[in-house]
Amino acid sequence: MMKFLMMMMFLILLCFKKNMFWMVQNMMMMMTLMFMNFYVNNMNFCNLSYMMGCDMISYGLILLSMWISFLMVMASESLLKSKFYVNFFLVNIIILMMLLYLTFSSLNLFMFYLFFEGSLIPTLMLIVGWGYQPERIQAGLYLLFYTLFASLPLLLGIFYIYSDMNCMMIYFLKFYNYEYIFLYVSMILAFLVKMPMYFVHLWLPKAHVEAPISGSMILAAIMLKLGGYGLLRVMIVLQKIGMKMNFIWVVISLIGGFYISLKCFCQIDMKSLIAYSSVCHMSIVIGGIMTMNYWGFIGSYLLMISHGLCSSGMFCLSNINYERMNSRSLFINKGMMNFMPSMSLWWFLLLSSNMAAPPSLNLMGEISLINSLIGWSWLTMIMLVMISFFSAGYSLYLFSYTQHGKYNMSVYSFYSGVSREYLMLMLHWLPLNVLVLKIEYSMLWF
Repeated sequence: MMKFLMMMMFLILLCFKKNMFWMVQNMMMMMTLMFMNFYVNNMNFCNLSYMMGCDMISYGLILLSMWISFLMVMASESLLKSKFYVNFFLVNIIILMMLLYLTFSSLNLFMFYLFFEGSLIPTLMLIVGWGYQPERIQAGLYLLFYTLFASLPLLLGIFYIYSDMNCMMIYFLKFYNYEYIFLYVSMILAFLVKMPMYFVHLWLPKAHVEAPISGSMILAAIMLKLGGYGLLRVMIVLQKIGMKMNFIWVVISLIGGFYISLKCFCQIDMKSLIAYSSVCHMSIVIGGIMTMNYWGFIGSYLLMISHGLCSSGMFCLSNINYERMNSRSLFINKGMMNFMPSMSLWWFLLLSSNMAAPPSLNLMGEISLINSLIGWSWLTMIMLVMISFFSAGYSLYLFSYTQHGKYNMSVYSFYSGVSREYLMLMLHWLPLNVLVLKIEYSMLWF
């Protein structure tokens, strides 16, 4: 596991040479392909070294982090054109990738916490340093204080477990089972805020709307998954009390998901709409994890991976429109099919994946989660039907509003997509729809 860390560290040096933007991106891509050929045992932690290890959940999420990181560089060509602190931007992305890699591969609970919180700082720098509007400072503060406020109890919970077990290795947690309400709340609160659960989701749309495209991609694809990953790990220790208390979070997240999906229809900013749809998808993931059954765990993992690719691709699309029109408003981005017919196809493909149409991974994830939630209680069926229906609704709303209709007469010059953008969208869509063919890897890890 250390060799990839070393490669990332030495990649930082490359960022300060002149005209190395695409070279760094190519090296990141190489590293991703090398990691793909990594041997991972389905059942146990493997490749153990220096408090780091890898099992199936870690493997999928690290691969997703690396994949999205090089796509972030690919999406940020406008920074290269404007020469806006490009070197520092690349260093920031590589440090963020390192922290995420360490978060997902840490076997030590305290180290996991350290990197979990550390990944916040480069994200904050992305939003505050390269964001578009002056409100980005407020968005950064929202992001920082929401997550830090909930994270201190998690630290205390980890120290309590250490004082009781004399060990903080994640693998050994399975031998313990706690039934303390304060420990339960303190251990899962930080992850619920990170997911984000309804009621503590307000930082997410703000951060997304103010972030640059690279910030939006990493927030949607990886940052939200940190919460799900943490929940999957700590739920092992909290099984007994989870059986009694988990219904609270299932109810809040399902009703919240339904409410947020209605709120998507009120949005006039493309990025805002996609951000709210992320909250909606993550609410089902929280529900699935909290049922604590087989289908719920594999479904949440699948939906996390698929949502990372799908949501990130949709942010890329909204940014492509923003670079042409200098606006993300749905009122101005109308009739795009007249200007960029090929881009319409990508809008259609990614939005159809977003509403869980076959053959996307989203469909498999949602089937598993619906299975787990209805098996847990048939009453959840009502909210699940609503969430699934409205998820198709706002996806169609976004598609028809941006692609159809009479285009804005103020658009006098325009150019269609360039090959870099098509490649970027292809690299989002292809794994999302091809990984379905090897679904057993994602299904058998538990």
